[in-house]
Amino acid sequence: MRKTGFFWDEKCFWHSGGNYAGTLPVGGLVQPLAAGGLPESPETKRRLKNLMDVTGLSGALDLRTAAVADIETLARVHPASFLSDFKAASDTGGGELGLRTPFGQGGFEIAALSAGLSVAALEAVLRGEVDNAYALSRPPGHHCLPDFPNGFCLLANLGIAIRNAQAKGLAKRFVVLDWDVHHGNGTEAIFLDDPDVLTISIHQERNYPLDTGDADVRGEGKGQGANMNLPLPPGAGHATYLEAMERIILPAIRAHEPEVIVVANGYDAAVIDPLSCMLATADTFRQMTRIVMALADDICDGRVMMAHEGGYSEVYVPFCGHAVLEEMSGAGIHAADPLAEAFAIRQPNAKAEAFFSDQLSDLSDFFNVK
Repeated sequence: MRKTGFFWDEKCFWHSGGNYAGTLPVGGLVQPLAAGGLPESPETKRRLKNLMDVTGLSGALDLRTAAVADIETLARVHPASFLSDFKAASDTGGGELGLRTPFGQGGFEIAALSAGLSVAALEAVLRGEVDNAYALSRPPGHHCLPDFPNGFCLLANLGIAIRNAQAKGLAKRFVVLDWDVHHGNGTEAIFLDDPDVLTISIHQERNYPLDTGDADVRGEGKGQGANMNLPLPPGAGHATYLEAMERIILPAIRAHEPEVIVVANGYDAAVIDPLSCMLATADTFRQMTRIVMALADDICDGRVMMAHEGGYSEVYVPFCGHAVLEEMSGAGIHAADPLAEAFAIRQPNAKAEAFFSDQLSDLSDFFNVK
């Protein structure tokens, strides 16, 4: 059994959005929803924690909170003008500074706490306080650009955490593996010219953002070659994700020789997620976690840190998250996936899987992964 740090705070569940119906602002012909708000609600993450409490998994983890990330830490990624505008709007009732990123009064402090959870989780792993760590960050972070929040993300949680670790000399070489179903455009932008941070995003092609995530974006300047995008066609399922891990992602991570593997862990590639058309299952996330843990044991003393990103099925996210934390901790406390049989039947047929495998062959050739 490993010592797994679980970083969370009830206040992160109190982040509130604006007057949206799904991803559309209310108005004109768009009617308000009875439940209201964005798909990024507190319930997916709160219900994960509740499930962990009920099964007893919470008791097997090292539960911690963290301090709000201070301005100096945030400024390692975000310009002062953006932070001051965000804080001013937050202090005077809230607003929206980017695209689909509404926040209420006090939203700045909640977003800085969310970033602080990721900062503390990564520090705890690198300082050897825990074997690995999971940050239940909310609001999420992987879409946030240095000066433009978007895609529900108000601050770049993982970018801030890595820049903090670099500034403190805790590690030099990092890998960010992003398996959220949407392209990790914010993380990519932050590290595009940094050769020490390999960023890998496996995502549904042209989902969100609509204009980023192409395979030919490999980095800039000294960072050329240190960015990899694996856009997958809609409908890719369990077998394709695992094939991508084994054929492309693992060899690339091994070649980079990181000191820690950081995962932008979204569950929105799952079968019934409302914002994607993929067919991953809780077992997909379990198996990908198992693969990452085994690789980390081999190349970086087991150091893995995960930050919770997307995933919008209130029913299914808790089972996906529980499966991941079972693998991270080795606690042996299991929450059976009640939809496993149905989702296994819904997987792509042999012809479709062969098509997806051909797509991966093209990507493997493009990246020249050995």
